[in-house]
Order: sequence, then structure tokens, then C-alpha cells
Amino acid sequence: MKIFTNVLLVIALALVIFNITLLDFSDLFGEKSIVALIGVAASFCAVCILAIFKMSKIIVEKTKGRS
Repeated sequence: MKIFTNVLLVIALALVIFNITLLDFSDLFGEKSIVALIGVAASFCAVCILAIFKMSKIIVEKTKGRS
């Protein structure tokens, strides 16, 4: 499960970088840039969710040792 979440995290980070390269900073809310902007936001949300998931798994592993 750790490898799977790490792979998903790398893919989400790659999508953030890829979508940033597609942005047109002179017309940020233009027709083409808005799609890239939504992609950046969605990928950033995925990174945050995966980071929370990884932290929760670490907490579960540490609390299992105490019980």
C-alpha cells in the first residue's frame, strides 16, 4: 500500500508540474489556461489527500504498537 500511495503521489505531482507548464500567464483566465488552472487545483487536492492518508497510516501503525 505504501508503494501504491507513493506512485499516486508522484503522478499527482507530475500532473501539477505539467499543468503549470500549460498555463498562459498573460491570459490566466483565458479559454486554454482555465483548463490547466483547474488541473493544477485538482492535482494539488490529490496531493493533499494522499499526504493526509499517509499520515493517518503512520499514526495507525504507531498506535497499534501501544495496544
